[in-house]
Amino acid sequence: MRFHPFHPRAAAFAALVLYGASALAQTPPPPPSGAPAPVVTGRIQQWLINPNGDVDGLLLADGTQVAFPPHLSATVQQTMKPGDTVQVAGWRAPNVSVVRAATLTATASGRSVSDQPPGFGAMPPRPREPGALTAMSASGRVARLLYTDRGDANGVVLDNGTIVRFPPHVGAQLAPTLQAGSTLHAKGWGSRGAQGSALEATAIGTTADGMRELFAGPGSEPPPPRAPRGPRAERPLPPPPAS
Repeated sequence: MRFHPFHPRAAAFAALVLYGASALAQTPPPPPSGAPAPVVTGRIQQWLINPNGDVDGLLLADGTQVAFPPHLSATVQQTMKPGDTVQVAGWRAPNVSVVRAATLTATASGRSVSDQPPGFGAMPPRPREPGALTAMSASGRVARLLYTDRGDANGVVLDNGTIVRFPPHVGAQLAPTLQAGSTLHAKGWGSRGAQGSALEATAIGTTADGMRELFAGPGSEPPPPRAPRGPRAERPLPPPPAS
């Protein structure tokens, strides 16, 4: 039986994938030496959300992508909103317009949000129940590529605002087709909310019929068994001739 991205058992598998991504997001690479400095000021154009529905970044009107850990999601949304002007202090990623935020300040109110990582020994958030993730599909033209703060492509924003996420190694494989204006079709698991829609792709392609599966999950066919190693078994002797 071939694994289907919308199979109910796949929801549990996808939940574990998203949980792993969320846990890794809580432990970003160490920042460069030196105190964070003001890097950019601009108007918030759009929240960037992960497939769990957490805000983990924002896009500025000039195209700069600002990244921060998802544990800041609620506080950031309480402090600022799309359309506000924000000043970001942090570190700029090499070669791409990505800023890893240490502090975000709403210039009109003067209120700030600073990244305070969870304390030592703190447990990462529990994975969402499989029912909290929705089987989703999305299609449209690529409006903007998204990157990790290491500079690896890990998602796109479509022209309808939907965010499609995928692992960086998939972004590297799709690099020739991940251009602004190109058509993208995807399906996977994610969430829809007031902040927008986002999904983690389990299948992706330039056409609906040409989507390729990104990973195999529960229910996929096991690999064929390998032939046993060792000395070859002796062939049985032929039966004696009839008398």
